Amino acid sequence: METIIVQETDSDVLDILTYALQIGGYNIYPLLSCDENFLGIIEQTKPHVVILDFKLKGKECIRVLREIKIKYPHLPVIASSCNSNINEDYDLAGFDDYITKPFDLEDLYLTLRKHIPNSRYDVA
Repeated sequence: METIIVQETDSDVLDILTYALQIGGYNIYPLLSCDENFLGIIEQTKPHVVILDFKLKGKECIRVLREIKIKYPHLPVIASSCNSNINEDYDLAGFDDYITKPFDLEDLYLTLRKHIPNSRYDVA
C-alpha cells in the first residue's frame, strides 16, 4: 500500500484530506505541524509522497522541505496551498508539484498518480 505523509495546519482540512486519500487506497500519516521530526517520520513510514501545507509564511515548511530534499532527494514533496500564486511559487521553493485549496479531488488524485506512477490504486 502506498504511503503518503500529509501535513496540514487546519485539522478539518486534514481530516477531509485523510479520508479522501484513505478511500482511494492510500495509507496516510497525518500531521498538523512541521514541528514534528519529519526525517524520523520519513524513515519510519517510508512514504511514496509528502504533502506539505505551504502557508503564506511557510518558513517551517521550507525548512522541512530542504531537510527532506537533502536526505531524500528523490522523494516527491508536494505543496498544498490556498495562495493564488502557488502555481508560480512552488518550484521556486523546491517542491516537485502543488495542489490548490480548496481541493479538487480529481486533480489531487491525478497529481498523486503522476508521482506514484506504478500505484495499484485507481482513485479516479
